[in-house]
Amino acid sequence: MMTALLLWLLSLGHPQPTPPILDKQRILQQQSWWDNRDFSWYKQHIPFFESPDADIDATYYYRWELVTKHLTYGSPQSGYTFTEFIDRPFWSGAFGAISCPLGHQMYEIRWLKESPAVEDYARYWFETPGAEPRSYSNWYGDAVWATFMVTADRNYLHTMLPHMEAQYAGWMAEHWDPAKQMFRWDGMHDGMETNINSRLTADQFSGADGYRPTINAYMYGDARAISQAAALFGDSTKARDYAERAADLKHRVQQELWDPRREFFFHQFAHDEKDGIKAGTLTYRSGPFAENPHGREEIGFVPWQFNLPDAGYESAWRFLMDTAYFFSAHGPTTVERHDPQFRISPRCCVWSGNEWPYATTQTLVAMANLLNNYRQSVVTKEDYARLFTVYTLDQRMNGRPYIAEAANPDNGSWDGHNTPYHSEHYFHSGYVDLVITGIAGLRPRADDSLEVNPLAPAGWAYFALDDVRYHGHEIAIVWDRDGTRYHVGPGLTLFSDGRVIGHAAALGRLNAYLGPTPTIRAPDHPVNLAVNNGRRPFPLVATSYSAPGTSPHYLNDGNYWYHTSPPNRWTTAGSPHRSDWVTLDLGVTQAVDNVTLYFLDDSTGVRPPARYDVQMWRHGGWVTIPGQRRAPEVPAGRMANTISFVPVRTTRLRIVLVPRSGSSTGLTEIEAWSHAPPGTDQLARPPANLAWGARASASFTSQHDRVEELNDMVVAFSQYSRNRWTAFGSPNAGDWVEIDLPRRQSVGKIELYLWGDGGGVKAPKSYTVQTWNGHAWANVRIVSQIPSQPQVSSVNTVRFSPVTTAKVRVTFQHALPAASGVTELTIWRDG
Repeated sequence: MMTALLLWLLSLGHPQPTPPILDKQRILQQQSWWDNRDFSWYKQHIPFFESPDADIDATYYYRWELVTKHLTYGSPQSGYTFTEFIDRPFWSGAFGAISCPLGHQMYEIRWLKESPAVEDYARYWFETPGAEPRSYSNWYGDAVWATFMVTADRNYLHTMLPHMEAQYAGWMAEHWDPAKQMFRWDGMHDGMETNINSRLTADQFSGADGYRPTINAYMYGDARAISQAAALFGDSTKARDYAERAADLKHRVQQELWDPRREFFFHQFAHDEKDGIKAGTLTYRSGPFAENPHGREEIGFVPWQFNLPDAGYESAWRFLMDTAYFFSAHGPTTVERHDPQFRISPRCCVWSGNEWPYATTQTLVAMANLLNNYRQSVVTKEDYARLFTVYTLDQRMNGRPYIAEAANPDNGSWDGHNTPYHSEHYFHSGYVDLVITGIAGLRPRADDSLEVNPLAPAGWAYFALDDVRYHGHEIAIVWDRDGTRYHVGPGLTLFSDGRVIGHAAALGRLNAYLGPTPTIRAPDHPVNLAVNNGRRPFPLVATSYSAPGTSPHYLNDGNYWYHTSPPNRWTTAGSPHRSDWVTLDLGVTQAVDNVTLYFLDDSTGVRPPARYDVQMWRHGGWVTIPGQRRAPEVPAGRMANTISFVPVRTTRLRIVLVPRSGSSTGLTEIEAWSHAPPGTDQLARPPANLAWGARASASFTSQHDRVEELNDMVVAFSQYSRNRWTAFGSPNAGDWVEIDLPRRQSVGKIELYLWGDGGGVKAPKSYTVQTWNGHAWANVRIVSQIPSQPQVSSVNTVRFSPVTTAKVRVTFQHALPAASGVTELTIWRDG
């Protein structure tokens, strides 16, 4: 450390920092598969990495792009969160987040720079109504501490410490077994449905309640994190309390879950189960496979993810790289190969053999900890590099980077675990953190040291990790065997703020003194006033035209991605207009200083517009917002187009789009940003959508659905989202839905967001719109119907001659034997 300190002191006199190590533009342009081409975003927010392995490089940048697909702006109050699935399934919490992968997700995003998403996401779990922080086992507290070890932001940690404690208290109240002195839960709530233990019980999907290496290791990590955070803030009593909890749990895990004969950590049953399984026995110590020598699951490596085991348990790792046990051509199996229940499932979710990226990430983290923090000779750096390369190459489909829920460990296929509009680009695992902390070897610490121990393949002549924000400093790690690649000298060199702070001739462990952490500046944190994720009438998007299959609700759902399937887009394809517009009704007067537009650009003929205008509602009419500063100046697709201006106060915004000749145009998201506190009175004037708050009824409603969701401002087209009315199971050839308005009003348009699953629920053969004239139902006089035939996963717009009425009914003629379904119905005054 004295040598490191001397290097740091000498660096203070260095006249000029060295230039950036890596050419970011060149690196980004090397990848041809980009969906999100917002190179400015990557340059501003992520560390850059380069190696001799093109597959690792491509996967590294793909996994950062994947982060952007799941980045979700929930509300002005909650800010950013992250989804697990590309849709928002019914078992997710507010805005689609699921607690199962939160640990992996937080470890990934802790490396983001200048992004409010890092703190927003940590806050989300305890400050957002509808968040579900313990719906699955996870290591929230440990992940908060891990983030602090990267950022060194004491304000962040001080804010999160009460949430860390609340999470631990919740686990204690819900899953602590005082008699056993351990935490107890089942595999399904580890994300491991239908595992080799549950398959031996009456409930194969979620049975086998017990004491698992997973949740107990997670709670060990959380307790240590709280202890360390409390010590940092001078609370020695709390620090000692949680350190003792962690020590006691370590003892219980090693005492109860380790099998010395099989040399592995196992699940232990909490209750007697069928076929002779006894409470308190480990996997295959009782029951139909009693004394079988197998039963090892990949979860047995999880304790090392948190450095839980003492020395002496390392023999468990001899099974990892052996093809007779866990190793395979396409990733480690979730269960050892010769287990009597080993099964490669053709579909989700059977965790008895498939390669599971969630578990592979845990195993690689645990393996890096073993190599860094234990004296052992069971596995080597070469083993780590080999397994990491396998994991890298698994993340492919059709020749480009890709990841879904699980893979076949023998051929790498995602088939059966790649559900459309659900599992694509699945954010349930880690990768960039493995590159940074494993391959490049940056080992985060809480003190003022920089510790590096690369696990990169010994044959690599070079690699560089550049522009890493660490403890408030800009860090670079450069390995250049002969000095000819980066021209900063041969060997391993560490940079801080452009100055050399450490150097070694060979690739290995290297420590350097960073110096004091500078003042951590909080990232800019405006609020997005445009977003509306349902169950409130404003903000409200309206369009002059919506192409079939593209719904305007996508424009302010807090997500942006650019691929055509699954969709998150609105387009003007087929529009009869020379220009089209999108209006954003904020509901109340708001201060706005930036509008961000995410234009599409793809092979379907949807291109960025030739030009556009950003307008505001002022004195009863539309006017162009003055002083607009645009970046980029020319409309560009697949990236953020930011329009900033001196703050204006308005209730409505409008984007007027003029398409290029021969093309249509479209957007995946619109944002309206403000640095002023958002207005809170969302009902300053009546909702423009007359269906909002009205009574909904139906002639028949499926037992799986709710008619009240017909007009709750939540549009959800995917199969798993479950926010809809359907007539599934109806005995009728046709059924109706009805909206009873609070009073007689003039209506002239309805929008039907039809839902279908391609099976029991499909688009109706036809539908009829009627209004109540006081005595009977009367058909409206239709002016236009787009599309002309009913279409699911689309907005179906019917304009008709205005009618004054208190009731609106839509009658569907089912496409038998299927029934009809609607995820949302809106009613408007004018057609």
